[in-house]
Amino acid sequence: QAQLVESGGDLVQPGGSQKLSCAASGSIISIYNMGWFRQAPGKERELVARITSGGNTNYVDSVKGRFTISRDYAKNTVYLQMDSLKPEDTAVYYCHAEIATLVLGSQRNYAYWGQGTQVTVSS
Repeated sequence: QAQLVESGGDLVQPGGSQKLSCAASGSIISIYNMGWFRQAPGKERELVARITSGGNTNYVDSVKGRFTISRDYAKNTVYLQMDSLKPEDTAVYYCHAEIATLVLGSQRNYAYWGQGTQVTVSS
């Protein structure tokens, strides 16, 4: 089993910056894709950014050029640097990871979610 713990959500002014972190822990053999999703009130959850085990990244069009996803492989941590924030970026941000874990002596691959962290962009 594994867990994802997020941190970094806060109230920030339009045009400001915020950095989210998500650390994975537990009986981890390896971590494949890691990513960030967000869900605004009344809207469906959407993929914001993803980074593969090889370091390839992709972003939703609305955040390209403003957000940067990165990961620290040694710390099993993924980051989301958010710059030039807009009110429409306001949402609960969720970390997501595909993790191979050791369960009763065998490898099991599961998708995990963090608990979510609120990012509010407002003046």
